[in-house]
This record gives sequence, structure tokens and C-alpha cells, in this order.
Amino acid sequence: MPQPNPPAWVRDAIFYQIFPDRFARSESVDKPSGLAPWGAVPTPHGYQGGDLIGVAERLDYLSELGINAIYFTPIFQSASNHRYHTHDYEKVDPMLGGDLALRRLIDEAHARGIRVVLDGVFNHASRGFFQFNDILENGPNSAYLDWFTVSDFPLRAYDSETPPNYNAWWGLPALPKFNIQTPAVRKFLFSIAKKWVDFGIDGWRLDVANEIDDDDFWREFRDIVRSSNPDCYIVGEVWHDARHWLQGDMWDAVMNYLFTRACIAFFPAVQNMEVLHGTTLAKSAPRGAREFRESIEQLLALYHPDVTAAQLNLLDSHDMARFVSIAAEDTSAFRLATLFQMTYPGVPSIYYGDEIGISGGHDPLNRASFPWQQPEAWDRDLLNDVRRMIGLRNANPVFRGGRFGFVDVFNDQDDVTAYVRTLDDALGLVVINQGSEPRQVTLDLAGRIPPGVELREVWVEGDLSVVDSKVKLLLKPRSGRVFLTKAGPNV
Repeated sequence: MPQPNPPAWVRDAIFYQIFPDRFARSESVDKPSGLAPWGAVPTPHGYQGGDLIGVAERLDYLSELGINAIYFTPIFQSASNHRYHTHDYEKVDPMLGGDLALRRLIDEAHARGIRVVLDGVFNHASRGFFQFNDILENGPNSAYLDWFTVSDFPLRAYDSETPPNYNAWWGLPALPKFNIQTPAVRKFLFSIAKKWVDFGIDGWRLDVANEIDDDDFWREFRDIVRSSNPDCYIVGEVWHDARHWLQGDMWDAVMNYLFTRACIAFFPAVQNMEVLHGTTLAKSAPRGAREFRESIEQLLALYHPDVTAAQLNLLDSHDMARFVSIAAEDTSAFRLATLFQMTYPGVPSIYYGDEIGISGGHDPLNRASFPWQQPEAWDRDLLNDVRRMIGLRNANPVFRGGRFGFVDVFNDQDDVTAYVRTLDDALGLVVINQGSEPRQVTLDLAGRIPPGVELREVWVEGDLSVVDSKVKLLLKPRSGRVFLTKAGPNV
């Protein structure tokens, strides 16, 4: 039987997710004339002209933040600002700077110890994809009929009143679904996966990967990319229980939306139901600390420990409202959730701009441009706190690889959660008060901390007493405190 074997580097990774059209625009990349102004209100179809050279020019910012991995939403040539409508998998979109821009970005990122993961859209293509376009032009005489599943002709590719007469993702005519059973299609997609791994990327994020319902496809995909790079990280997009694909023979991890849902349910004092309505996250009903603990313990029990350690733990993404908007613009909720994210098993992922307080509801409002030219718009206090929390994780192996366990909290009002991470003889203790009132709590660390060992606070100073493994401390409203049993740097 296969065993999960994600790349070792992933345990130490902190990802930053970038939507390329909106992160940074370089003056050195030629652009078409029809761009919206940088900072304009995002629209479903408009471009603002971000590019990969712009990202390369801001790698120092990411390094200073503590980031050591980037996940890009699609970068291949496409007639859409999000580029999930792929026209040409063989080349980077010229508006992003083309292949040479990716070459520079990878080289400069790797020189800083930053990994690069690309988005693989292998379930569907676009109307502009050559083989589908050939069917549009030639109908039943096309040489590529078996690349897609067509029921009759002519194709209704631009008819908004009638469903498409070919298989398309969620019935959207702009996204014809590959016929994955056709050998030529499999060969093509595997060649694309290998091409860009050989080019130097460090992994693939797989768009709607569960919709390619073919285990042999994914097993062969894994074998091919791992033969090119044994450290290639393979992470699927699945919003629910993904055990089927995480047995060691297909993917390493998924985007951990079950983690996201638990955080949405606990950390915001108030949920903005308008931005949650109509999404799978609307089920994230507000819960207290006991239910939050149950959710997290169920999640930890779901997967092999090596899979849990590789899961991409996100608070938000390009596919959902930003966390701070879900929390009704309360940045304290984002702070608390980020503290949990940075001290919890798995791989933290920050959606670009969250660290400076960018907000936004449903797509496309969650895809605003990064305000580089408006530093006065940045929440500097939030940025400093996020940088410190990332530093806390980077500086202390116990928060990256330690065993996780909740600690019972006495005399609280179901708004305090506490847990430990243990690694060899090191222990990290995190206590979070989600409530709006101060809490004096007692924790019992019997069996977890040797008698006489000192707890040293590394996040938020305050009173603390430890007597016979009983820890008593005061928590301010909407705050967290972090302690270590071994010397580590203050953050």
C-alpha cells in the first residue's frame, strides 16, 4: 500500500497566494491599451495589468514578510483576467511578461529560498484553445472531435439562451471539458505538467481536481511530475473530505477549506452573512470554543499525520470573500485566525493583501489590486502583527512540526481555546480569547510540562502563574498569548 510522502520542504513553507493581474504591475512589461486603471473597482472581465516582473520586483517585500513559497493562480495565455480559460498551455501569457518573465521570477525567487507553485487547469480548456477552436471551425470534420464530448452540431459556444451541446464545466460554454479518456488528451496534459516542472516550478495546484474522476490519471500524473522533480508538491482543490486522493499515490494535500470553515465559525465576533450567502461556507454557523475544538479534532483525525502536515491551510482565497469582510471588517478576527493558522499543523497560506487589510466580498470584489502607490491605505499595525506571527512560526520548529493537542480550559465562558505543540523537549502553548470580555482562565498542563520548567511568553506580555502544572493567566478581549518552554527569539 502507498504511504503519504509529501515533499519535506512543505512542512516549513508559508505560502502567499497571488492573483497575477492584481498584485503588481511593472513598467518594463508592454501592455495593451485597454487596461483599467490600477486600483479601479474589480470587474468580472476587466484587466488591470499585473505581471510576473512586477512580482519579481516585490520579492524583497515577500521575504521580509517571512514568505518562502508562492502559489499563483493561472498564468498561461488566456482571454480572461483570472486565466482559468486557458488558450495556450505552452506559454505564459504575454500580458504577464511571457516565458522570460517566469524564468526571471523563478530564478530570483529560488535565490531567496522561495518556491513557486503554479495553477494547473486540466479539467477544462476554453473556446480559444486550439483543438476546441478547430471543432468550432470544422464541425464534424474536425480532427480533434475526441478531445471533447460533443452531442451535435453546430456548437452552441456563444448562445447564452441555450445550454451548450458539449460537456462544459458547470454548463458554462466558455469552459469546454476535456475528454480525459482520449489518449491524446492525457498525453498532452501530462506533457504540460512535465514541461513546467522541468522549467523549474516546485509544484502544481490542481483546479477542480476532483472533477477529473479518474484515479489512474492522477497516479500517472504524480509519477510523471515526481520523476522530473521528486520534491514537486501536488495540491488539489477540494472543498470537502479528500481522503480518497490523499493516500500517497495521487496528491500530497488539498486546499484545506474544512480548516477555513472552522475558523470562519469561531474567530469573527460577527459574520457578514451577505458575503457568505450562496456559498458552501454559509454552513459555517457561529460556534463556541467547545464546538471549534470538536471541528478541529475531527479534522486532525481525518487524515494521516503526514497529510495533515502538508495541507494548505487558508483563511480565504480568490474563490471566496476575504476573511476580514466575512468578519464584518473586524481585523481582530483576522489576527486571531492568523495566530491559530501560524501555530497549527499544516502549511499556512496568505491571500495577497490580507496582511495590509485589503477587504472584498464575492468575486470579483475579492480580487482588488494591491495598493503599492497608496501606502497610506495600508493597515501598518496589521502588517506588523502578521509579520510577527509568521516570524513566530519560522523561528520555532515546534510550531511547524510539533504534535498538536487541545488543553482543557477551566472557568471560561466558551470563548477561550488553548492548545499545545510538542516537539522533543520543546513545548509551545497558545491561548486565545475570542470573546469581547477579559477572561481569567486556568489550564492544566499535567503530563505535558515537566515540573520546574519555565514558560516564557513570546506573544503579548501579561501576568502568569504556574503552580504544579496549573497555569493561570489573564486574557484581554479578542487576544491571544503564546508561550514556549525553550528559549526562542521574541517576535
